[in-house]
Amino acid sequence: GEVEAALAECDGVLEAVVLGVPDAKWGEVGRAYVVPRAGRTLGAKELIAQVRTKLAGYKAPKSIVFLDALPRLGSGKIDRAALGARG
Repeated sequence: GEVEAALAECDGVLEAVVLGVPDAKWGEVGRAYVVPRAGRTLGAKELIAQVRTKLAGYKAPKSIVFLDALPRLGSGKIDRAALGARG
């Protein structure tokens, strides 16, 4: 939640969700799935750098996947299982 809130505060981010993904070195690291605001182009390195100004460096996601929209369940909640299946 804390990392998602920090991402949401970043310029150009419409929505963001963070999931844990396997990592050979650390066991698990964060991967952010981000929907940019219309007309905005975001770079992963720049966005991670922005998050690091708001949080401790180890909390920042290690990778970012940009999407046009986040998958949703019938209830309107974000479908985290579908995102996890994407890898």
